[in-house]
This record gives sequence, structure tokens and C-alpha cells, in this order.
Amino acid sequence: MTRRELIRVGAALGIGTAASRLALAKELEIRKTNDQIMKTRGLVEAGDELPKNDTSSGKHYRPEHRMGLGGLAAGNGFNTISSDEEILGMLHAAWDSGIRHFDTSPFYGLSLSERRFGDLLRNKKREDYVLSSKVGRLLTPSAEPLPKRWHWADHSPFHYRYDYSASGTRRSIEDSLQRIGVSSLDIVYIHDLSPQNSDMGEEWTKYYDDAVRGAIPELTKMRDEGIIKGWGFGVNTPDVVYKALDISDPDICLLALQYSILDHEKALEKTFPLLDERGVSVVVGAPLNGGFLAGRNRFNYSGDIPTEMQKKFTSISAVAKDHGIDIKTAALQFAEAPSTVSAIIPGARTKEQVEENVASMKVQIPAAFWGELKEKGLIAAKAPVPA
Repeated sequence: MTRRELIRVGAALGIGTAASRLALAKELEIRKTNDQIMKTRGLVEAGDELPKNDTSSGKHYRPEHRMGLGGLAAGNGFNTISSDEEILGMLHAAWDSGIRHFDTSPFYGLSLSERRFGDLLRNKKREDYVLSSKVGRLLTPSAEPLPKRWHWADHSPFHYRYDYSASGTRRSIEDSLQRIGVSSLDIVYIHDLSPQNSDMGEEWTKYYDDAVRGAIPELTKMRDEGIIKGWGFGVNTPDVVYKALDISDPDICLLALQYSILDHEKALEKTFPLLDERGVSVVVGAPLNGGFLAGRNRFNYSGDIPTEMQKKFTSISAVAKDHGIDIKTAALQFAEAPSTVSAIIPGARTKEQVEENVASMKVQIPAAFWGELKEKGLIAAKAPVPA
């Protein structure tokens, strides 16, 4: 679409200046690109149920449902504006497709994701689904937008401050319950304690010390009292998991950007064995590398796509095509395969996206596909694969 055509689209929508019309039309063009869906290839066993965990044993809580839904896109993540109606349609499609595991956060759209999830969940029986949210940031009213480095488009009128204290943790949970409109959370994650968090950098250890004194014992107490079923860390790097395992007893950790068909060696060699020793399970966040494995022009929340990852994407896609499937289907089933993993929570913004993800979990992938990936060194030789 040319610049002149973009401006004309904005004018047709009644937007004032040429510059604002151009900005809006560019957003529409981006959304048109994002709406393109990688169709599921292969034989979909429509009658199959989504995978579940055996929850009858084990010291630590495991959610029953292994296929979930991440809430980042519901907070207008990646600077993509979605209407309440669009997100609610996606959420209803997720429920109708059998998804019963929902993950959100106060940070996603600064309450926007939690409120939108509540539009669905407050009308459901509480015992029928698993719900997780996060602590570590408290929201405060503000009409000023966040700095542009954060990827929330048209977020709610709040800013945030970090608070990993015991009182801040309890307040955060109470605020989340009110925003969502439910009586309880099943899982609570201590959020974004990571050197990858640009707000913190190497100072993340100071916030970690606050959590050691506050959030960790408070969540342990709430679990022991039966207020929540489990707690852990929700992070994009494993640093805090390594640091905290010897001084705390988490149940489950949400590890985003750390286990995918493209990048999984560190998790297999170090992170998963450490968690297995303690019976702690993993929820895999961003199993599609922030949408890259579904065809998006971004990798792990960034527009900078590493050359190595692009090459692996191309190679695995070619093998998948030869076996009659697609890379998204392979990626979702690969991420769900390890015994350490108790769930995967790919995100979605539209009903079509969530329906395609569910369909991918019901495709029978030939064993020869996984064998060829290992033979060609495209996945680790010891990587678990679907039976």
C-alpha cells in the first residue's frame, strides 16, 4: 500500500490530520499482516481431547490442563490494538475449543488483559478452569502513556511501581481478583525478576532480595493456607530460578522464551534437571518464540530476527512440509512433550489463531519427522518428542 493510499484510508475513517491518518492506516496495515494465519497442516483428529496431567500424585501442584492460553495479546501486546469484542470472541473460541488454563498479568496492558479475561471467566464455574496471574508490580492511576519501549498499545490509564513485599504481594492478588471478577487464583507467579528486564538490569538482585523477605514467604503461607494452589516465578531468563531453588520451595515456574523447537538446549541441559530434582514443573510461555513460529515478523518480542533462527525456521519448515505438517504444529507439540512441562500457553489475539493452535495439538505427527530433525541436527538428540 502506497503512502497516498494509506492516507486515503485514514481520511475515509474520519481521522483529522494527514499525519494521524497515516499513522492509523499504517496500524491497520500492520494488523492486516498480523491477521494472516499459518494454517494447520496434517490430519486433525477432531474428536481428540486436549492433553491433561495426572494430578493424583506429587508434592507440588500441577494444573490439570496442559494446553492453555497466554494473556499478553489480550493486553494489546506488540503495540497491536484489539477491541474488547475481538478479544472476547477469541476467549470464547478458546473456551469452546476446550482450553481451560488461562494465564494473565496486571502488567499486560496495565490491567487490560485481566479485565478482558474477566469478561469470560466471571461467567464460568470457578472449579472448571485453571487461572494464573502475577505479582511484583502495583498499578497506580495515570493518564500519561508509558515510555515507548513498552509494547502495550492503547493501555489502561495506569503506571506501575515494583513491589515484591509481603503486603504488596497480597494487595496485588486482591487487585487482580477484583479486576478479573473471580474469587481465587490457582497459581501466582513472581513476575519479571530477571536481568533481561530492562527496568532492572543487574539491579534485579536487589528486587530479588525484597522478594526473599516478602513475596516468597507470603506466597508460601498463602499456599499452605489453601488460598492458592501453587506459586513460582514467571520470567524470561532462568537466573532467579537457579538462585531461589536452594532457599525456597516453588511449585511451578512459567519460563517464557526458554523452551522452543528452535532454542531448547540450555533448558534440557540445566534448567529442567534442576527442577526435576525438586518436583517443580514448567509452564512454557511463548512456545512459538513470540509468534515467529506462526509466521510473524518478530522473534522473542523483537523485530530483530537472528540469522541462525531464520535458517533453522526455514530448514524445519522444509522437513515439516515433506511430512505433510507445518512448523507451528510441530513447535507446539514439541514444547508440550517433556515430562517437566505441565502446560504450554501460546497467546492469541483472534478466534482464528486460537482455533488453529488447538487444531495443531490434535495432529498426528509422523515419528519419522522427529527422527529426521534429530538426524539433521535441527533439534537436540535427547530432546523429548511426542509419542
